[in-house]
Amino acid sequence: MSLKLGEIAPDFSAESTQGPIRFHDYAGDGWVVFFSHPADFTPVCTTELGVFARRQDEFSARNTRLLGLSVDPLESHQRWVADVEDVGGTTLGYPLLADPDRRIAELYGMIHPAADPKVTVRSVFIVDPHKKVRLTLTYPPSAGRNVDEILRVLDSLQLTEGRKLATPVDWKPGEDVIIAPSVSDEDARTLHPDGWKTLKPYLRTVPAPRA
Repeated sequence: MSLKLGEIAPDFSAESTQGPIRFHDYAGDGWVVFFSHPADFTPVCTTELGVFARRQDEFSARNTRLLGLSVDPLESHQRWVADVEDVGGTTLGYPLLADPDRRIAELYGMIHPAADPKVTVRSVFIVDPHKKVRLTLTYPPSAGRNVDEILRVLDSLQLTEGRKLATPVDWKPGEDVIIAPSVSDEDARTLHPDGWKTLKPYLRTVPAPRA
């Protein structure tokens, strides 16, 4: 299965390091960053889990919960968490799902046989409060993720939600944003009475709205 943007993220139930979880209940009315790991006791995964844990407050401030997955049993996860906390220097404050039968990995398209038939790739999904998939990223097993980039995209999604705006290349919070091309100049005058900067007829920028 390959999830597409705008689709409802499939619900599932699984055991985790924080007890049984049903995904849609766990998400509640907030956002979720859901990410997978190829296996327990692997070096890149250990660094990733620790950094997500250290920066969990930044996600919480954005009404976003973290959820990890590895295709190993819960007992293995519980032993691995000690290593993660030792390397990361912090407590793992979010759940890590056990998926020994790869049921969830298959459901979310985390298995890419041409890359490696035995393990999951490093997938990332951002799911919004309506349970819709808003971002998918696929990393090879050898490449660690960039948490700054995940936060940046999350900020972009939350800022532009329902506002008919977009964010340009390398955008960071506080920088100018783009008026969506679907908005006519006439409608833009109502939405942006202070005006905008026209770089091209289809490229109009305005200061970012206050969050």
